[in-house]
Amino acid sequence: MPAPRSPEFRQRAVELARLREKPIAQIAKDLSISETRLRRWMHQADVEEGHKEGLSRDERAELVRLRRENRVQAMEIETLKRASAFFARENVLPK
Repeated sequence: MPAPRSPEFRQRAVELARLREKPIAQIAKDLSISETRLRRWMHQADVEEGHKEGLSRDERAELVRLRRENRVQAMEIETLKRASAFFARENVLPK
């Protein structure tokens, strides 16, 4: 897996690609990254700037956090249901 690039590197790469002085494939080759990676960075930059629809990094991080919290709460609810059923069976008096 290639080493992660700094945000400044990504921003500069996107700026170079947007200038359209060279083809994107050539810019990516000059920067030693794949053309696909550069195109993804450009797409994400467009989303962050509001030019395209999609989730920004902050929104995506919040969504991940909320989904994680939801999973934990669902597990807690299931555990509480099982515990209450167990104690309800235990507290029933025989007739």
